[in-house]
Amino acid sequence: MINDEIQKAFEIIQQGGIILYPTDTVWGIGCDATNAEAVAKIYKLKQRDDSKSMICLMNGEKMMYNVFKDIPEVAWQIMDLSEKPTTLILDNPRNVAANLIATDKTLGIRIVKEPFCFKLMERMKKPLVSTSANISGQPTPIAFKDISPEIIKGVDYVVNLHQDKINGKPSTIIKLTSDSQVKVIRK
Repeated sequence: MINDEIQKAFEIIQQGGIILYPTDTVWGIGCDATNAEAVAKIYKLKQRDDSKSMICLMNGEKMMYNVFKDIPEVAWQIMDLSEKPTTLILDNPRNVAANLIATDKTLGIRIVKEPFCFKLMERMKKPLVSTSANISGQPTPIAFKDISPEIIKGVDYVVNLHQDKINGKPSTIIKLTSDSQVKVIRK
């Protein structure tokens, strides 16, 4: 079943569509992180100002180095030591849609091991946008049943996995600058 869902989601993403899918934290709205038009669709659906950046999920080191030329050593240490999902904000991303990159030239990323996300990115060979499945300013839904109909109708595909699971909290967010400053944005 997971492979069917990966195939369906992959086909939608290939066509520039956006999906609603389970992540290692909360339900996310996602698309190909290199497709600016798809990224714009998510901003529009969330009624979110595109100056508020969204994060990218990645499935490992190779994908990270494709997006960031220089990754501070401390980034790997934080990822190794983190016991819960942790998003890192790093400087000077490349090879992703320009409208994903924050005005300060940073991008938030998270490496995921969750099987659906991991295998989908293996198929895509690209990072996957991830933003909480809510209209901007509304609470983050902790379960699929809490996602507003507006969001469900607004995506091109809803992944049919883990819809009964209650999710934990969104990830911890840590900002790392190229001069190795570390700042916790969300615990």
